[in-house]
Amino acid sequence: MGRTIWVLAVALSATLGACRTVPPVPPSAADAPPETGTWRATATDQDQERIRNWHKSWQAALADARAKGNGADIDREGVLLQPMAALPNPHLPAGDYRCRTVKVGAQGRSTLGYVGYGWFRCRIAPEQGLSSLTKLSGSQRPVGLIFPDNLKRQIFLGTLELGDEKMAVNYGSDRMRDMAGLVERIGNNRWRLVLPAPAYESLLDVIELVPAD
Repeated sequence: MGRTIWVLAVALSATLGACRTVPPVPPSAADAPPETGTWRATATDQDQERIRNWHKSWQAALADARAKGNGADIDREGVLLQPMAALPNPHLPAGDYRCRTVKVGAQGRSTLGYVGYGWFRCRIAPEQGLSSLTKLSGSQRPVGLIFPDNLKRQIFLGTLELGDEKMAVNYGSDRMRDMAGLVERIGNNRWRLVLPAPAYESLLDVIELVPAD
């Protein structure tokens, strides 16, 4: 597990190379064993549990949001917040995207069962035989890799970059920063990244992605 987490950390750093100062990628990363290309071989135990319990987390988030009077907000989002809305062919083409985050349900005593943010910038790029996803703007910025899984979803593993930070922390080094989610297509040129059981604030985060043009 340690080596695969290190390899993923190297790749995560490489995703930021075009616009941020990051450590050089060690030459040995190119010799990583083939199993590092699977999300199950790479994910921490905590993130495997997040993926395994994604539907339970989604239902709990929706129930909490509706109980706090946010039913109309949930309904207005349509397929974006419908758990079973995924369509075949979840692959995200490389390019620049507009992305917006919706937080559903609340941790602790917060009364905010729904928070919808405006549009920010995201980018999908080829990365070591996989794809990387980087949120380029905003105060909370997921950065990570997208792994193949099945006909209706891919798996995102990454970390959370905050505030004015210029480099993502290594995956697996801080459980409060690690992120895991489902990448799904929900329409023509429309995708979502579903992040069950995030470490902060909400019970479920959903990031909508549409091509920037």
